[in-house]
Amino acid sequence: MSIPLRQTIAVGRYLLTQKLKGVRRYPLVLMLEPLFQCNLACAGCGKIEYPDDILRRRLSVEECLEAVDECGAPIVSIPGGEPLLHKQMPEIVEGIVARKKFVYLCTNALLLKKRMKDYSPSPYLTFSVHLDGLKQRHDESVCQEGVFERAVEAIREALAKGFRVTVNCTLFQGETAEEIAEFLDFCNELGVEAVTISPAFQYEKAPRQDVFIRNSDTKELFRRLFKLGKQRKQKWRLNHSSFYLDFLAGNRAYACTPWGNPTRNVFGWQKPCYFLADEGYAKSFQELMETTPWESYGTAKNPKCANCMAHCGYEPTAVTDTMAHPVQAALVSVFGPRTEGPMVPEPDMAYTESEGRKLNAPAEAVE
Repeated sequence: MSIPLRQTIAVGRYLLTQKLKGVRRYPLVLMLEPLFQCNLACAGCGKIEYPDDILRRRLSVEECLEAVDECGAPIVSIPGGEPLLHKQMPEIVEGIVARKKFVYLCTNALLLKKRMKDYSPSPYLTFSVHLDGLKQRHDESVCQEGVFERAVEAIREALAKGFRVTVNCTLFQGETAEEIAEFLDFCNELGVEAVTISPAFQYEKAPRQDVFIRNSDTKELFRRLFKLGKQRKQKWRLNHSSFYLDFLAGNRAYACTPWGNPTRNVFGWQKPCYFLADEGYAKSFQELMETTPWESYGTAKNPKCANCMAHCGYEPTAVTDTMAHPVQAALVSVFGPRTEGPMVPEPDMAYTESEGRKLNAPAEAVE
């Protein structure tokens, strides 16, 4: 089992409560981004392209914990930038853990060995280490040699000290199913709890635009990967719902659920999601939920979202679908995503010039 039982029960209870209350839009994971500054300059990330005065900004401990309380999501993911650069990060994490929220502290692990002493092992704390493949692939992705080896060394030390550790893998152009399978085999052997794996979002500010995978190529890639896993009878520990994996394999048509992973960063509550940074900000979580034109976003509705299959938007949709079809989800979990036969149709990507919306959304898409 990839996710500990304590966390599975807590999240399941939260989801059931929302359903019984009749809440249509609710957060599942808070994306708490207390800084944009980073100690790497990755080819597919646009965060460090902000001017220096923005990169020097930090959310305070009080602002972070207020966001956690305001949002109420059972899981808090802390991306960046590099969160370990934040001098008050131990206090932020301690405050979230005290609230019995499950916090995933994302890191490239360059500072992890040095800062590990500032944290205590807890079932509520997970170090989520970025590894975008094995040594050559990862070091190319982060544009610096030696990062993979340092990250793996830090992972081993964290595991030895009793910390929960997961790996966050972002896929870019040029990946092969065989390479990814080898990487997932390595993660199993390394002993991490699970791997989050997702195609990269095409940031407009990213230094390179030729590194991103198209949706159709993503589906073909995951079908080959899952087929390879079945042939090898390999059970990779993936930190995803079975329906999200089925979506990646082209077997499900989902609409994005951007409110499922709301983002709070140094500018405020980002509309509509973690990836689109030029759509405006709200001063509060309530304002975000009430004033964001949710119907204007998603692969089938907005050209900025046209090439997105990232878990931030589609995992919440898959979780909602799982709640509605638990038996079917269990079957996919046991037997794996289908790797043969027709895929669901690609969405019609015709948009109006004035509104930037898709003209005819597929009726079968799930919101």
